[in-house]
Amino acid sequence: MKRPQGFDRSAAPAAPAPPREASSRRDATARESSRAVGTVTDPIPVQTPETAAPHAPSPETPRTESSPYSRLPSNREIDKALRAARRERKRLERGEVRRFTKRSRRRRYAWLGAAAVVVALALAVVLIAFSPLLALKHIQVTGTSRLDATAVQKKLSDQLGTPLPLLDQAGISSDLAAFPLIRSYTVESHPPDSIVIRVVERQPVGVIQRGNAFTLVDAAKVPIASSEKRPDGFPLIAAGGGAADVDADSGFAAAANVLSALPADVLAQVDTIAAKTKDDVSFTLRKSGATVVWGSAEDSSLKAADLAALLKSAAGASRYDVSSPHSVTTG
Repeated sequence: MKRPQGFDRSAAPAAPAPPREASSRRDATARESSRAVGTVTDPIPVQTPETAAPHAPSPETPRTESSPYSRLPSNREIDKALRAARRERKRLERGEVRRFTKRSRRRRYAWLGAAAVVVALALAVVLIAFSPLLALKHIQVTGTSRLDATAVQKKLSDQLGTPLPLLDQAGISSDLAAFPLIRSYTVESHPPDSIVIRVVERQPVGVIQRGNAFTLVDAAKVPIASSEKRPDGFPLIAAGGGAADVDADSGFAAAANVLSALPADVLAQVDTIAAKTKDDVSFTLRKSGATVVWGSAEDSSLKAADLAALLKSAAGASRYDVSSPHSVTTG
């Protein structure tokens, strides 16, 4: 059949689309029939660019590798990490050492502190010792009666200007040895510039006659003074031998011990004392001329008390025997 001009088959009106409700019914009927047969076919979802996953990588973007070996550190970074590890290890080791040595460190610090104090004191002493602030300027002498204190000061004048800690003790002893009257002495320092010489003089106990000269001696038989005339107030010792420190059994030692034990009022009455041995000491009294038999130097204190009592009770006697202190006699 010849179609009229201008007729196009493709431009023919399409069949009207079935209504949506009818299409839905057909789909539901098809699904039910599929379930009845045992197979279910779900529609395959079709993804569009709008519904695609937002984080899906595009073909143009390179994929990031998650392997641990994707990036290896450089040698410089490794050295740096090793140095940091060594520093950390040393810090921890130091902390452990300090924790376990805390007590010993405290003890060491205490010893070091004490040593520092001692060194500081020693340095201070040395500096002060050599300092002119402690130079000797004044010398004082005490305890002299027979001795001239000015002469002693003049003798020690060579010590002036010397710091007190550096005084020449041997030189002082040598200078004082020139004075026989000095029995003993002590040196006292009085900072910053003075010393005090305390002298103990020898006490004479009697006189020894040597030819025409009379020598005043002490208990050690050390000469104190000498003169041609017998000194008043001192007994004449007629005994031989040395002092007690030289010969304890000598007559002089026994006589000196007896004179030292006599009371002052009785000693003042003694005119002459004699002793050939240590056991036959006797002496005469100055005013009455009476003789006192003393015997040995033993029990001298008790004998002296007995003699003092006899001199009062039997003042006119010419002989007093106290050689036996428990049985005294007079005559």
